[in-house]
Amino acid sequence: MAKVLIIDDDEPFCLGLAEAISVGEHETHCAHTFGEGKRLAESGSYDVVFLDVMLPDGNGLDRLSEIQSVSSEPEVIILTGSGTPDGAELAIGSGAWDYIQKPFSLSTIKLHLMRALQYREERRTKKPARTLKIDAIIGNGPRMKIAHDQLSEAISTDVNVLITGETGTGKELFAKAIHDNSSRAKE
Repeated sequence: MAKVLIIDDDEPFCLGLAEAISVGEHETHCAHTFGEGKRLAESGSYDVVFLDVMLPDGNGLDRLSEIQSVSSEPEVIILTGSGTPDGAELAIGSGAWDYIQKPFSLSTIKLHLMRALQYREERRTKKPARTLKIDAIIGNGPRMKIAHDQLSEAISTDVNVLITGETGTGKELFAKAIHDNSSRAKE
């Protein structure tokens, strides 16, 4: 049984969604402002957070990292009534598990929830990452954590890696870290 938090200012929608996904499977809680949701996320150990974009006390998409940085590191699924391709790209690029536009079917939301929970379980059971030599790479925010995870994946395989990013973002540092941590480091 997973713990799910729904942060949405539409109370009937929030309660309906909570009831639909909790039927015999999951423990759900609702919050109707970002502040209330953040307090719940910090005090509970949630597996998944459904986060609405338009909240009375801020934009959920802009404050996504605040939810991701709580100790339980929940998977975050963004909900929006007015989705755009740019919003979806921003959400996924910021580390959201998914971006779902309202209205949606119950089967759709359950499928996305199930996939997020499966991913979370796989991540928990995955063998611990070895210590990386990344002295030149600084930072420890949510995006950096994702980059370090991707770095770990890249060094454990024997495939070509394409590193993209704007000038000055550290592409060469990551390329060197991949080489220094790979099985070919001495070659």
